[in-house]
Amino acid sequence: MGLVYHGLMAPVIGPLHGLLWLGRLLRDQAEDELYDEDRLHAALIDLEQRLERGVIDETAFAVAEEDLLERLKISRQRPRRMK
Repeated sequence: MGLVYHGLMAPVIGPLHGLLWLGRLLRDQAEDELYDEDRLHAALIDLEQRLERGVIDETAFAVAEEDLLERLKISRQRPRRMK
């Protein structure tokens, strides 16, 4: 019964497994980008340069810096995945 069931359900379950795999892959890539330490350091440097040039004010700088530092903290706490 199990073999027949799996054979009949394969057209339904197969694409579903593929869709779930794709969703996990996209999530992992998005998180890798969001929490990439090199990108976060570059963003902090860019943010400071924009403040110095007068492109943003102190309030905008503080809000953006807080967000970047929080993401950097999370990045350092996340388990590393093999690529």
